[in-house]
Amino acid sequence: MPPKDLPRKKTGFFRRLRSVCCLVFRWLLFCIAGTMAITILFRWVPVPFSSLMIQRQIASLWEQDKKYQFRYRWVDMGRISPYAPLAVVASEDQKFFTHMGFDFEAMEKAWEHNQHRQRVHGASTITQQLAKNLFLWPERSFLRKGMEVYFTVLLEGLWPKRRILEVYLNVVEFGPGIFGIEAASQAYFHKPAARLNSSEAALLAAILPSPLRSNPMRPSGYISQRAGHIQQQMLLMGGTPSLNKPLSPNPKQ
Repeated sequence: MPPKDLPRKKTGFFRRLRSVCCLVFRWLLFCIAGTMAITILFRWVPVPFSSLMIQRQIASLWEQDKKYQFRYRWVDMGRISPYAPLAVVASEDQKFFTHMGFDFEAMEKAWEHNQHRQRVHGASTITQQLAKNLFLWPERSFLRKGMEVYFTVLLEGLWPKRRILEVYLNVVEFGPGIFGIEAASQAYFHKPAARLNSSEAALLAAILPSPLRSNPMRPSGYISQRAGHIQQQMLLMGGTPSLNKPLSPNPKQ
């Protein structure tokens, strides 16, 4: 009798396994469809908030930080000084207009550098940074990196480069509670983003690697030096007219 029950048990096991696989497959399809729908929507609609904004606000409430003040205001690219996008491209990702979301040469250089240095260098493109800030979380992990790759491909496939840069400028963190170029311009320089000059845009771009520890109004020697280098790169790239054509990487960087 027991031997006759074995095929039934195996059949029941495989049925349950197939049911679980079908459930997982359907859930994956739902997640993919949902993320694609949100990404397509945000191609046209101003982004009301980002994942990082929500996380920062929850952290401030959890820590009962009464000094925390959330500042964010969406502005279209036409209401942003052309020096701002030029500065972040010169600083963060000079191959932005020519790559498809990943700078493999920069990744290789960063890997070689990090093998021999204690201070880790990243090689994330503007699209990768936007994927992380908009949809994910800042802590490093293999899971987050894998999801970052997925959202980077999604953004590059569904958005034009100008839209990626526009959303990045609007949601990137410039300081405690300060998100987006408009809020940063008002907080630090008391003017709208449309009136930023070259040096102010370079200072804002210079603090992006560590916006919670740097202040463009009280720049350290390193930040001042970095801002000066960014301005040089902006000129070498051709200035603001270069935004109207694909930017080639600058060999002198």
